[in-house]
Amino acid sequence: MMNFAIIGCGFIANKHAQAIQNVKNAKLVAVCDRVPKLMEPYTTQYGATPYTTIEEMLKDDTINIVNICTPSGSHADLAELVAAHGKHIIVEKPIAMTLTEADRIIDAANNYNVELAVVHPNRFRPAAMKLKEIIEENRLGKLSHALCTVNWNRGQEYYDQAPWRGTKAHDGGVLMNQAIHNLDLLLWYLGKPKKVFGMGATRLRNIEAEDVFTGIIQFSSGVLATIQASTTVYPKNYEESITIFGEKGTVKIGGANALYFETLEMESMDFDQCNVVINELKNDPWGKPGHEAIIEDMIHSIQHGRKPAITGIEGRNAIKLVLSLYESSSTNKLVNLL
Repeated sequence: MMNFAIIGCGFIANKHAQAIQNVKNAKLVAVCDRVPKLMEPYTTQYGATPYTTIEEMLKDDTINIVNICTPSGSHADLAELVAAHGKHIIVEKPIAMTLTEADRIIDAANNYNVELAVVHPNRFRPAAMKLKEIIEENRLGKLSHALCTVNWNRGQEYYDQAPWRGTKAHDGGVLMNQAIHNLDLLLWYLGKPKKVFGMGATRLRNIEAEDVFTGIIQFSSGVLATIQASTTVYPKNYEESITIFGEKGTVKIGGANALYFETLEMESMDFDQCNVVINELKNDPWGKPGHEAIIEDMIHSIQHGRKPAITGIEGRNAIKLVLSLYESSSTNKLVNLL
């Protein structure tokens, strides 16, 4: 049995708690938040011990893994504390707000010999995993280009829930907060980015960071990709999609949450074979919830002495791409990454 603790009992912590409860050999034993009232659901529903100070919670030697669910700008300080107490770390996306902070987290995990996983749950969606398999099997042939779209709705009330939301120091805008999952998938599918150019703006939401962004990415393979993301769509989430174009196939994962194959055409599969894959995913589009998969993977990595599926380095790569696009937008210049 692996004992878990959660730091930060805001909105996303509930997903972590539910996932821990649903995973075999996992138990939520502690929660920590400065606001005692926020911990009440976790003490009553899960029997977790509440703490208002992290240092006190980390004295509990029975805790194996700590899930950090606080605002992104606080991740580095907390991760260093957790690692110093010999606890393994699951940190919500983005891993941090700067590369320096990400490096501090990665170094702490390495120095104290604990495992570190970053929460990018979209990788575990059935359609996303199937597309990864298609690319790795070279069914699309030489890749040409890709399109990545996140047109969502996050009203002003979403940002007004907490003073850190929409700030550059603790949250970021649509690219860092929402579209980072899709950028992580592009990196997973297409490899290292080489150059980027981006433009962002704050059009409709009263926030410090951007609510709409458009960017172009050139990967080291030569593949070109565009990213278009916003939280300004009326009245609800409109589209989340990734399309990959190759010499022998075209694949689009789409819908409001990138769960379905809207297009699946490949030279290596006839119409009926493609339809079988499309219909299989329609029956179970979400699959195992991503947070559950990440928690299971962390347990297995500890038990079998291997790295988690989504390491600190991969979390760092995602924010490096975001920060490079931000740099391009602020300077109006092409940014080289390699």
